[in-house]
Amino acid sequence: MQKRRRLLAVGLGLFVSMIFSPVSLAADAAPDLKPADIAPGKVTLSVIGAGSLGSAVGKAWVKAGYDVMFASRHPDELAPMAKRLGDKARVGTPKEAARYGQVVLLAVPYRAIPQVSRDDGDLLKGKILLDATNSWGDEQTPIGKEAAQAGDGVVSQRYFKGARLVRAFSAVDASLINAVTQGRHEPLGMPLASNDKAAMQVAAELVKAAGCVPVIVGNLADGRRFEHGNPGFRANTTAPALRRILDLKPSASSQ
Repeated sequence: MQKRRRLLAVGLGLFVSMIFSPVSLAADAAPDLKPADIAPGKVTLSVIGAGSLGSAVGKAWVKAGYDVMFASRHPDELAPMAKRLGDKARVGTPKEAARYGQVVLLAVPYRAIPQVSRDDGDLLKGKILLDATNSWGDEQTPIGKEAAQAGDGVVSQRYFKGARLVRAFSAVDASLINAVTQGRHEPLGMPLASNDKAAMQVAAELVKAAGCVPVIVGNLADGRRFEHGNPGFRANTTAPALRRILDLKPSASSQ
């Protein structure tokens, strides 16, 4: 009887996966992905951590015409949302999402980064990883203490050494991304930071796809300027105003 129940559970999981996932979940790494490649139908996107922020950004991408996989440890709970969004949306496990997306948005609690790195880090090597995590609230965890010394983005890159990591979508409210997508709020200035300039330009295109305006701040160490406790965090304002807050020259940011 127990064996039969296990087989039924496995079968149900495969059924959900077949409905909401593509036949092939594998995606090539993106060492040569360019801004011109970031168009609906040309690139696959994944969201690992489909909470308020991940869902908001993923929904904006689906609305813009992109194929997006939403992932959590309980993908069946995301199935109703994916069904409402239509055939551009699908659900999967974090491992499936790490395989599927050429660009992956990481929107998990900061304390979960070591686990995601252990489980799926190899699958993210060579891919563009948009890091929307924040150590705020996890300051007393081992990784939170590490981030307090070096900065969130610098530490994230340590855990995902092979990924082309860009700090993106980490400093704005999810509710405002929803409002922008629905036309109820003016476009937000979105601060970006990365040690990979080409990956940052790709990220800038996906920021635009979500209805926001990219503001390039600098490398991952510079990303501290829009972490919790610093002026750029939750500024929730326009790109020109954000550049003034961060004292950036116009030529240092995306227009």
